[in-house]
Amino acid sequence: MPAASTERFSLEVLPVPADDFAASVRAGLTAPRKVLEPRFFYDALGSALFDAICELPEYYVTRAETEVLTIHAAEIAAALGGPLRIVELGSGTARKTRILLDAILARQRTLDYAPLDVDAGMLEKVGNALLGEYEGIRVMALRGDFRDPARAIATLPPTHDRTVILFLGSSIGNLDPSEAAAMLRNLRSAMRKGDALFLGVDLRKSKSVLEPAYDDALGVTASFNLNLLQRINRELGGHFDLARFAHRALYDETLGRIEMHLVSRGAQTVRIADYEVKFADGETIHTESSWKYDDASLAALAAEAGLTVERKWVDGREWFADVLLTASA
Repeated sequence: MPAASTERFSLEVLPVPADDFAASVRAGLTAPRKVLEPRFFYDALGSALFDAICELPEYYVTRAETEVLTIHAAEIAAALGGPLRIVELGSGTARKTRILLDAILARQRTLDYAPLDVDAGMLEKVGNALLGEYEGIRVMALRGDFRDPARAIATLPPTHDRTVILFLGSSIGNLDPSEAAAMLRNLRSAMRKGDALFLGVDLRKSKSVLEPAYDDALGVTASFNLNLLQRINRELGGHFDLARFAHRALYDETLGRIEMHLVSRGAQTVRIADYEVKFADGETIHTESSWKYDDASLAALAAEAGLTVERKWVDGREWFADVLLTASA
C-alpha cells in the first residue's frame, strides 16, 4: 500500500534488503584481498563530500552529462517518442532529470514519472517540488532498491504508454561487467517490446584525465575515501588512525576501470569491536571500481541483457555518453 498519496503524488514503500554494515565490513576486511563496499560511502558526511566532488574542476562527469542533456534534450525527447511513462533509477534530487522533463512535456501534455530511490524523505521532497514546477506531471514514487528494478517496476499500474527507464550519471560503472549485465537483465525482464533504457555511461579516455578526476588536488576525494574508515570508527567501534592510511586512485587501461584504494602506511593492526585486522606495509583496501565504456564494451553489455543500442549522445569532448537502449523482442 502507498505510504503517502494525493491526487498527483503517491509513495509506494517496497521491502529492501537490510544493509548489514558490520557484517559487510567484517567479511571485506578479513578476506584475502581486503575490500569495502562503495555503497557504504554515503553517510551524511560522505554524501556531502560527494556533492563537493561534483563541483571540482577535475571531476568532469556531472558537467559532461549536463552538457549532453542540455544541448540534445529536444533531440533526445523526439527519439524517445511517445506518449511516455518515465521511470528513474536512483533518482536523488532529479536535478538533471528536469532537463529531460522540460523537453518531454513540450511534446506531451501530461506525464507519469516514477522515481525509484532508497530515501523516502528525498522522494517526498523532490516529488512535491516537481508537482509545483510541472502542472502536467503525476509522480508515482517508489522507495526501493534500484539493484532489483524489476520488482519495483512491477508495482506500477499497467499503461499503454511507452515506458522509458532513466539511469543517469555513471552508476552503472560501479558494477563490474557481470554485475552490470545481471542488473540490466533484471531490468529487461520488466520491459515490454518497444520499451527503452536511457543509460548514462562514462567513456574510456586517457589516464591523464581519469586519475586526477578521482584524486583531486584539493584532496576532497581522498577525504571521501577516508571517511569510510571514520564511519567504521564511529558506528562499529573501529580504531583506524586515518593518518596511517593514504588514498590512491589508479586507472587500469587494459580493463578500462578506475580503482580506488586505501593504502596502509606501514605494518599495523586495527581493532574493530571484537576482532583485529592486520595490515602489511603498503597493503590496500579496495573501496571502489569505476568501469569506463567504449562502443564495443557497451554493445556487449547491451547484448548480454537482451537490449539493442539505438542512439548515443556525447558531450563536446566525447568524455561521457547518454545511450538509448531498446527492448526489441
